[in-house]
Amino acid sequence: MVVKVYGATYAACPQRVLTCLFELGFQFELVPIDLQSAEQKKPQFLLRQPFGQVPAIEDGDFKLFESRAIIRYYAAKSISQGGTNILGDTLEERALVEQWVEVEVNNYNPLIYTMVLQLVILPQQGQVGDMELVRDCKGKLEKVLDVYEDRLSKSKYLGGERFTIADMTHLPNTRFLMEEGGMEDLIKRRKNLHNWWIDISSRPSWQKVMDLRN
Repeated sequence: MVVKVYGATYAACPQRVLTCLFELGFQFELVPIDLQSAEQKKPQFLLRQPFGQVPAIEDGDFKLFESRAIIRYYAAKSISQGGTNILGDTLEERALVEQWVEVEVNNYNPLIYTMVLQLVILPQQGQVGDMELVRDCKGKLEKVLDVYEDRLSKSKYLGGERFTIADMTHLPNTRFLMEEGGMEDLIKRRKNLHNWWIDISSRPSWQKVMDLRN
């Protein structure tokens, strides 16, 4: 069964899903949705994603949206089919993985998304971003990254000693910091965090997504 993925390769949330599908070896067909137009607001797309956002997937008759729900689904599906495990073996390992996914949702993503909005999205729309807000988010992110640095001094990956969805979900936003965000110093100044980034960003699954983006 070929999975249909509705999304834009330049957007963070579809990148998260595409990385998961590449990582686990699921076959997919990418259906481009242009976020800069009204394409996603057309009735047929709203049947797949009622909020008009990307990504959304169709796996046979099964439909799902929200990137983190999608990667959880395929991670569980891979295990059920005897494939790669990126959720953790034990109940405790899975709890730690879920903990760091939640950290990404609540502590990491909101700060970086705000900076993306001010530095990238608003200027693309001819508006001026709020640099004071960017500086405030950057200061708050410093404290968040200190927590990551401490965690990664104790384990190779966020969830333990193997790559999991906890690491995967951080890829798009961390790439923004390292590239167009111009904040690579936030990562490079923290030895364990930087080593982690070099490791996870070198994975073939992520490199394939970057090739699609380019």
